[in-house]
Amino acid sequence: MVVGAGLVGLSTAVLAARAGAHVAVLEARRIGDGTTGNSTAKLSLLQGTQLSRIRRRQSAATAARYVEANREGQQWLLRYCEEHDVATQQCAAVTYAQTPNAVDSVRAEYDACREAGLDVEWVDKLDVPFVNYGGARLHDQAQVDPRSVLSALCADALDRGVHIFENTRVVGLTGLASGHVMFGERCLDTERGPFRADTVVLATGTPIFDRGIYFVRLHPQRSYSVAFEVPGEIPRDMYISADAPTRSLRYAPGPTGDTLIVGGNGHTVGRQDHTIARYDDLVTWTREHFPGARETHRWSAQDYVPIDALPHVGPLLPGYDRVLVATGFAKWGMTNAVAAALALSGRMFGGKMRWASALESWAPRELTGLPEGAKINTEVGLAMVGGWLRAALGGDGDLPAEGEGRVNRRGVRPVGVSTVDGVTTSVSAVCPHLYGILSWNDAERSWDCPLHGSRFSHDGKVLEGPATCPLDIYDRTETAAAERSSIS
Repeated sequence: MVVGAGLVGLSTAVLAARAGAHVAVLEARRIGDGTTGNSTAKLSLLQGTQLSRIRRRQSAATAARYVEANREGQQWLLRYCEEHDVATQQCAAVTYAQTPNAVDSVRAEYDACREAGLDVEWVDKLDVPFVNYGGARLHDQAQVDPRSVLSALCADALDRGVHIFENTRVVGLTGLASGHVMFGERCLDTERGPFRADTVVLATGTPIFDRGIYFVRLHPQRSYSVAFEVPGEIPRDMYISADAPTRSLRYAPGPTGDTLIVGGNGHTVGRQDHTIARYDDLVTWTREHFPGARETHRWSAQDYVPIDALPHVGPLLPGYDRVLVATGFAKWGMTNAVAAALALSGRMFGGKMRWASALESWAPRELTGLPEGAKINTEVGLAMVGGWLRAALGGDGDLPAEGEGRVNRRGVRPVGVSTVDGVTTSVSAVCPHLYGILSWNDAERSWDCPLHGSRFSHDGKVLEGPATCPLDIYDRTETAAAERSSIS
């Protein structure tokens, strides 16, 4: 049983079906609605400053195994795309410095890549219309439309007899694990009833079960992307800045010409006021450097950054291979996701990848992330206390305007009130996961938890994160007709 129909989940399902297993995939929403479908989908071994971040915490051998894992994931996916007529574009990947202060960070990434055997080159000045102070370039990388990949994997899985259930949210797992023994039956509880399985793979971004306390080992981040029609030339390589605010660029071919995709402006989920300003900043920056750029689409994605800089792939609990997990790709999920699927399928069917130790879900190398973990979880504690204090001091307040939301207080009860499409809805403002006070995300019109990244629609439905239960709804009120927004 695979929970989650993103790239990890569908790749694992296809690999397991190839091996002769009977497989079902449970997806809480629709295929493509999650992180994979909203990815910029760069299939690159040069990953911003990720390798130098790993190298600061881990040995050279571990960093090299991480690169090997990603190379195998990259090559598997490229072969798969070729075999299934999914278009890819070969191009170079570039990590660059926006300011002089970032040059050392890019140099550190260059050195880490060279040490790990990647043939990167240093470029003193990039031929692009935005300010830069040089960068590291790795040739012969690739990019892809992530939804086309998911469509191909879905069709392949169905052809191999995999059962796929969309709009089927898993809310619990019954059965008690102890060492290598499971007492009782492994049964996934869903909103549509129980599903029984021999082995369960959690491919849900962050694990939806608190066993293994992954929520304290991961840092949830949300980032933004905007697509533009641009007169004139669009850069043909994939770019990402080493310094903040992040600027990520790639082109996307289309039936009427190429589109420029600009992303970045990431932040911790639930801890940013006026998130719509993150989109606006990307639009302003793009129009400054690409005159005449016209916005066509905007979207956001959620990723999870591990405290030790390496993904967690393997048992949900130490030593127990009947419930497996893949998480912590730190915004580089296209190659890492396939590597995770290969590692998980190898574990399930008796194989062994020589690089899999770099991605283990339980390993002593995670101790190197303890200082980062302490910092992140101190911030979580402050967010918890601050949220409850603000809720205690809040009043009833006026009805929010269209597209706005706020946390009010009704007696001692924190209530989230928002107006969307002409309807004002009041829901519980307390996250059902670990009781953080939610904040309003005006860009996505959602309630986001500043503790561990759970997100809910304006009317309380679960969107993402470790939470599996919706918010209580207190009331709905019809207001004036919603003012419809349009992209100019």
